[in-house]
Amino acid sequence: MCLSIPSKIVEIDEDNMATVDTMGIKRMVSLDLMLDEVGLGDYILIHVGFAMSKIDDAEALQSLELYREMLEAMEEEERRHVIEEDDNCDSRGKA
Repeated sequence: MCLSIPSKIVEIDEDNMATVDTMGIKRMVSLDLMLDEVGLGDYILIHVGFAMSKIDDAEALQSLELYREMLEAMEEEERRHVIEEDDNCDSRGKA
């Protein structure tokens, strides 16, 4: 399942790697492909370990609320799997 869950940047290191928080799960992503300038607190969308685009705060928060509602209906293990595997979607971008 490809959800493209908005992730909040919580740290950026000197190697252009960001620590992001995706609904409580922290992971590292590369900022090397970002065209927009990003900073701490910005929301981004991720694909296969790379930040791909910046997302407006209001839109990100609205999306996160919808995802929370969806996740509440899932079992704990399924929730964690959906969040952790979000950026490994092979079908994203295919028509």
